[in-house]
Amino acid sequence: MRPMLNQYTDRNPALAADYAAHVAEVGKRFSKALERAGAAHAVIFSGAPHYAFLDDRAYPFAANPHFLSWVPLTALPSSYIVHTPGEKPVLVYYQPKDYWHVVPGEPEGFWTDHFDIRVIHDPDDAGRHLPEDREKCVLLGEITDADQAFGIERVNPQTTLNLLHLERGRKTAYELECMRLASRRAVAGHRAARDAFERGCSEFDIHQHYCAAVLQTDNELPYGNIIALNEHGAVLHYTDLDRERPAEARSFLIDAGADVLGYAADITRTYSAAQGEFRDLIERMETLQLDVVGRVRAGVDFRDLHIDTHRLLAGVLTDAGLASGDAETLLATGVTSAFFPHGLGHLIGLQVHDVAGHLGDVSGTRIDPPSGHPFLRLTRVLEEDMVVTIEPGLYIIDLLLDNLRGTPAEKQVHWDTVDRLRPYGGIRIEDDVRVLANGAENLTRDAFALSSGSA
Repeated sequence: MRPMLNQYTDRNPALAADYAAHVAEVGKRFSKALERAGAAHAVIFSGAPHYAFLDDRAYPFAANPHFLSWVPLTALPSSYIVHTPGEKPVLVYYQPKDYWHVVPGEPEGFWTDHFDIRVIHDPDDAGRHLPEDREKCVLLGEITDADQAFGIERVNPQTTLNLLHLERGRKTAYELECMRLASRRAVAGHRAARDAFERGCSEFDIHQHYCAAVLQTDNELPYGNIIALNEHGAVLHYTDLDRERPAEARSFLIDAGADVLGYAADITRTYSAAQGEFRDLIERMETLQLDVVGRVRAGVDFRDLHIDTHRLLAGVLTDAGLASGDAETLLATGVTSAFFPHGLGHLIGLQVHDVAGHLGDVSGTRIDPPSGHPFLRLTRVLEEDMVVTIEPGLYIIDLLLDNLRGTPAEKQVHWDTVDRLRPYGGIRIEDDVRVLANGAENLTRDAFALSSGSA
């Protein structure tokens, strides 16, 4: 099994150069977690396949992100990493003898020198390579069968997870390079999808063009693509993919990512088929989104940034003739939330919605979203080298707008404009942004620029 993925990782010296420091940093984090837990060894299980009920067909395998934080092996089930402070980490590498399926090849790549690799051909043999003093171990991973724990009783202790999850928010140089590469990969797909939309393709066909451009199957993508034409753009997690082309393609919302060595990109763009009111509204939202990205820096409370975005959106709503009133009133009456019901963004990395978005400290203190904004996934103060998404939206969602009828907000909404824009669905623009001490690195816009075109 090679962790390399064609042009996005082959011959990339930055990955190999930064990997040693990355492994050392991950080791420090795990050592701190072990000290807090009063344990001597961390055993990290990659995971095992899950099978459909009454079937011998497995669901797509998704590796434990704690395992992926050590090694770029996204398709290596039934394997283990053992971390003991002061010692070289052990990788128990499961290589089954199987003529029904393709099996992992010999371990190779820039990462191999950093591990004591033990190849096994029977999963039961993994126990021989784990620490003998099981009572001094903590095990991290999804255990679906007691035999997978090999007698380790402390499985996923919460205080250990809290520390690791908090620390994982800050990305190493290696992780940042993986995410830049994932952004470039996703941008290739976005360009192909936009071109397919302009040729009049169906949602299903646009999706196929996207996958071909990023060289990944549905199962290899970090999440199910949202490919939404017309009114479907108002369904926040639309994944149905109509096979037939609509009689008229008015608008196109695409929320689609890519994966490189386990790290995700998450990008959204919206397009209008013709000049006019909806295209003008996209341009207003583009300006708003760039304004919000410009406010990202270390020390900013993401909750405040989310509320500030609603204030900015109030201005867009009034300028576009969708609502009237001052920003504070439109927020207080729920008008902005009816048009923009989801959160401004989230942490991203080994998981698209990365962990610890609401976690305040290692004790598990939860930082709640602001009142009236329950779907905000990130409520922490931004720290240098976090990577977050910035994804404001504006949608015509009748279920939410109808809730305003019979309230003081009803008179603030201009329903004739709502009716005109309903056939276009909605707008979302999303970038992946690295937090800097005094600003931000926009991974998404940089990737579009490298591919020679506008974002």
